[in-house]
Amino acid sequence: PKKLIDKARKNLEKEDGDSGMDDSKDWKKQMQNENSWAKVGKKYKMEWQMVWKDVTVGFTIAGIVAAFVPDAWFQTLFIGSGQGNTDFSFFEILEHIIVGPVAAFVTFIGSMGNIPLAALLFGKGVSFAGVMAFIFSDLVVFPILRINAKYYGWKMSLFILFLLFTSLIGASLILHYSFDLMSLLPDPSQVQVQDSEYFKINYTFYLNLAFLIISGYLIYLGFFKKKDVDSKMGEMAPKSQLLENILKYAAFISYIWIAGGLAVKFLIQ
Repeated sequence: PKKLIDKARKNLEKEDGDSGMDDSKDWKKQMQNENSWAKVGKKYKMEWQMVWKDVTVGFTIAGIVAAFVPDAWFQTLFIGSGQGNTDFSFFEILEHIIVGPVAAFVTFIGSMGNIPLAALLFGKGVSFAGVMAFIFSDLVVFPILRINAKYYGWKMSLFILFLLFTSLIGASLILHYSFDLMSLLPDPSQVQVQDSEYFKINYTFYLNLAFLIISGYLIYLGFFKKKDVDSKMGEMAPKSQLLENILKYAAFISYIWIAGGLAVKFLIQ
């Protein structure tokens, strides 16, 4: 729709005009300028302020689904699924493709946690197309919808969601039948879902530690040492205060849930 695209373009032009960044300056000098890094720190904090509630609720729901929802519940969502079943009709495959992204949307699960659950679904007999649609759905989950809405407005964000949803349906169908034609569909009986050890002292731990230090420095630089630096960056689309409050309290409940789980694991048991 031309009106939505024009409105989104105006929003982007407004953001570019309000960003306060001077593109004519030498980037090498900008890299050496502490004020430039202070602006980065302000922008970095602003981005986290925009998504922390979504990320918190998303991770918590993903954990609850993985830990407490029985496998049989997933099988009822996908018609004809079950261990050892690989013969699906077109309409069963189409249903799997549609239900996969819807389930991911409702549970907030995007790239944060959909791969382990996708492996679980495939091991329980969900079609290859349904699993691929579930994996592709990381771009049609609620946090992404909200982020797009803040930049382009809700109407344009919903239009983008519709385009991505229809695209992943087509892509999943093409992948499934292309692999089937070449006899390359993977065998679900070979899938073995094992418990993962989520905390290890390895390169990931040290990278996380390094980026945590960098994050702390950027926030210190932008909001303490160089707090008077004006970054002139603002959000582009108005937020729903009701939705923000709901997500905020949901995030607080998530923290209480996680703290309770840690207390049970390490203090009570």
